[in-house]
Amino acid sequence: MTNWRDQYKGMKVLSEYKIQLLDEGSKSLSQSWVLGAMYVDWKRLSGFTEPEPPNLQSSFKEWNRGVEGE
Repeated sequence: MTNWRDQYKGMKVLSEYKIQLLDEGSKSLSQSWVLGAMYVDWKRLSGFTEPEPPNLQSSFKEWNRGVEGE
């Protein structure tokens, strides 16, 4: 299985700077932002979707009921 970095290189025409980041990794905070943006773009182009997060909401009444029941 190839990693996302190799796949991304084949999906778009990239500058030498971005190719170097993909090959060598980031060495500063700003480079990590660029690399992260490329990763998000790769996910979008690949059709990768994150699963829907579970609904963890509760009301104060439900929470209070749990405290009183103890």
